[in-house]
Amino acid sequence: MNSLISNSNTNNFYNHFCKSLLESKYFIINVAFINFSGVQLLLEVFSKLENKNIKGKILTSTYLNFTEVKALEKLKQFKNIELKIYDCNITNLGFHPKSYIFEFNDFYEVIVGSSNITASAFKTNVEWNVKTIVKKDDEYLKNILNEFNNLWKESFEVNEDFLHKYANFMENQKRDFLPSFFYKQNIKINFMQKNALEKLQSLRQKNQNKALVIAATGSGKTYLSAFDVKNFEAKRVLFLVHRENILLSAKQSFENVISNKTFGLFTGNKKEKEQNYLFSTIQTMSLYFEEFERKEFDYMIIDEAHHATSPTYKKVIEYFQPKFLLGLTATSNRMDGNSIYEIFDENIACDIRLNDALEHGFIVPFHYFGISDIQSIDYENVDLTKIDLLAKLLSVNKRVDYIIEQMNFYSFVGNKRKAIGFCVSKEHGIYMSEEFNKRGIFSIFLSSEDNISSRVKYIKKLEDDNDNLEVIFTVDIFNEGVDIPSINTVLFLRPTNSPIIFIQQLGRGLRKYKNKEFLTVLDFIGNHKKAYLIALALAGNKAIDKDSLKLFLSNNFANFKNAHICMDEISKQRILEQIEKENFNSLKYLKEQYFEFKSLLGNNIPKLVDFLQFNDAINPIKFIDESYSYIEFLSKVENEVKLKELVLNQNFVKAIRFIENLLPVKRVYEFVILKYLLDNDFCDENIAFKILNKYLDKVQKETIIHSFYFLNQDFLDSAQINRYLKLINFDGKSVVKTEQFSKLLENKKYKEIFEDSLNYGIYLYEEEFGSFDYGKPFLKLYGKYNMLNIAQLCNFPKIHSSFRGSGFLKYENDFFLFINIEKEKFSKSSNYNNTFLSKEVFTYQSKPSHSQNQGDGEKLCQNEKFGVKLHIFMRKFVQVDKKTQDFIYLGLANSIKYEGNKPISLELKLEVPLDDKLYEEFTKIV
Repeated sequence: MNSLISNSNTNNFYNHFCKSLLESKYFIINVAFINFSGVQLLLEVFSKLENKNIKGKILTSTYLNFTEVKALEKLKQFKNIELKIYDCNITNLGFHPKSYIFEFNDFYEVIVGSSNITASAFKTNVEWNVKTIVKKDDEYLKNILNEFNNLWKESFEVNEDFLHKYANFMENQKRDFLPSFFYKQNIKINFMQKNALEKLQSLRQKNQNKALVIAATGSGKTYLSAFDVKNFEAKRVLFLVHRENILLSAKQSFENVISNKTFGLFTGNKKEKEQNYLFSTIQTMSLYFEEFERKEFDYMIIDEAHHATSPTYKKVIEYFQPKFLLGLTATSNRMDGNSIYEIFDENIACDIRLNDALEHGFIVPFHYFGISDIQSIDYENVDLTKIDLLAKLLSVNKRVDYIIEQMNFYSFVGNKRKAIGFCVSKEHGIYMSEEFNKRGIFSIFLSSEDNISSRVKYIKKLEDDNDNLEVIFTVDIFNEGVDIPSINTVLFLRPTNSPIIFIQQLGRGLRKYKNKEFLTVLDFIGNHKKAYLIALALAGNKAIDKDSLKLFLSNNFANFKNAHICMDEISKQRILEQIEKENFNSLKYLKEQYFEFKSLLGNNIPKLVDFLQFNDAINPIKFIDESYSYIEFLSKVENEVKLKELVLNQNFVKAIRFIENLLPVKRVYEFVILKYLLDNDFCDENIAFKILNKYLDKVQKETIIHSFYFLNQDFLDSAQINRYLKLINFDGKSVVKTEQFSKLLENKKYKEIFEDSLNYGIYLYEEEFGSFDYGKPFLKLYGKYNMLNIAQLCNFPKIHSSFRGSGFLKYENDFFLFINIEKEKFSKSSNYNNTFLSKEVFTYQSKPSHSQNQGDGEKLCQNEKFGVKLHIFMRKFVQVDKKTQDFIYLGLANSIKYEGNKPISLELKLEVPLDDKLYEEFTKIV
């Protein structure tokens, strides 16, 4: 019996390999290459095998000098493993086998294929491995074992003498090509830069002269700006930075891309004004900007643009009048509560989050190990906001020894450990530093109270391979803005009670650096009640619902590219239980999330747009769902009298509910038109074309008119009309504000709230759909929709609430099939008969009234003959935590088989096969 194991689904090679190892009686591994990235991911498995006294042999080689000394040293520590190496330098032969043999009670499992023991082979690379199940007397098995035994005899035991000689040999291998190759790679246009450059060009073609780039640290924002300046053919450029230490690297990046210009610095020490392109600190430019003409620079770049709302930046930005202004930032949020989007005319050229950066290789891969904290520390009834109590609980010698033991067990990539340890408080950090020093690991504690020169000094010591400083403990100064590219270890030594802070702290170690293959992350997970937040932080918006989270955990986040996430069984079980119990839609949970996020903004009350960059971790639409509008949610959870007074005006409440009920928008027309009307008296078809052109590649006249009718509330039923305020009147030619809406806009605070909601909706739309035209109906593959969305996206001309009900809807030649797949263990009904037979084919049961030979039933069965398009929408559960779930659009399908009448049982085939992740979502029970 043969089967293929590849990395194209969640049963990747790593998951399969670990499972076989743990269930086998004996194992043999014969691979050409073993590096530390692969061995580190197997340490816990090998430790379990050692404890169970399950023995095995591992044979590798010196072929191409790829096998790493550190990997061999780690494997040598396990008493149950015999380790040998085939020395190609002696035999002068290549060595390229990749085989894995597992002995079970009645059979053997043999895997032969392409995967070596490396992290990338385990999960990321395109790998093909064929698994064969054979009986113990099988001839094929005898041949393989015989071949292996011959190689084993010819190979050398990996002992201390061999390791010493091999280490010296590897040290002497000069790889002079690596540095030049590394730097050449950096100036190629990557995925983010390509997309951003296209968007910037498109914005300029639409007469826009400002834009903002939001992308993770290390993704190439500075090079992007250089590429765009080159495309723009700018004569004079000003590049403004917040910190002087990045000026030289920014200047170097431009010099690597542009050869026909001169480059100079404008700082406290140097004033090279005559150069074509100036690189200046904001501190210096804010003192001398009036020495330049207003139109001196035709292209201006603001690095770390999240500072752009500060008074110092504002006066410089408002003085200059460049032809184009570009902002670069890793975070769009400001601690002073102001938004930076308006400064750049709300033009977002790109917004790259952690998962995107990982997937496209902008940042270094990471190996995350979730480790159960020591049992003697009991967090279960501890309030995680009580920092002093928590610090006292965590500051125990036994825990320090345990942390060091785990650090030594998992080790690190590179010649020297360079670690940041995130602690719960200053006292906890000082304690950890002192205890590490007592145990011979040179460490320091740094906080925001330390001056910049002191911080810079110790960061340089940590980065220096020849300095003995190994660990910097801190509380928060490395959450953002501090760059130590060579960090190879991150320690989470405090309970995670914020997914956002978790991601920020993780991000400190993800910067690319030469010879840094991956980042090691050790997270000590206690028995506190919020351990599940780790899963939320790692999953981001990839999780459809809480069942998805459980699925991610059970398969070790197999769908995550360039990240290996391993949790021990105790932590995994604890988190699974918490996810099952937690109601992610309860007011209690939402309040906790809200106040945690608010604290990150310096306790300023967040606007909706403040949540944009952290949408993966916290979704404010849940606040709206709970309270009908964001302002009503705020009035519930905040004690400010002014907030509570705002919602006393019923017209305002009805107006904001009408707007926010449409979030997240699936059609941007209405929001762009309403935003325009905030400052203008009317909008007609011509104006709508103009303002929508900024956001869309193609603007449809039919959809403009439909959106006018939509805003006129022609498609609302009587209950909805009573629930919402009418904002505009449509006379057949143009829309004008109603008297009530105009009166509300006279109130500055009301207007700000309307604008915030509309901006948030437009930004979300751009993030999900871009400017692409999906046609009519306007549906994106794997997008989330409800039935009312479809009525709007079809330009349905009648009351939209009539466009829902049985799960079968139609408009003209489009049929919309809304399908529930409730998994058996959760099912409250036996009415559903919808299952996947493969990634393309699924069964579907029609309405009870449908027959094969007449009306809609006939068209359903023979859809291609009648020119009917079958649009498939699917969801796993009708409700989760008492919240009705949206459907996921799976694209078009065609009927390939049908039988029976009233109802008809059909087999439908998708035009685009389901991707691996969704297929598992819809078919696997956790």
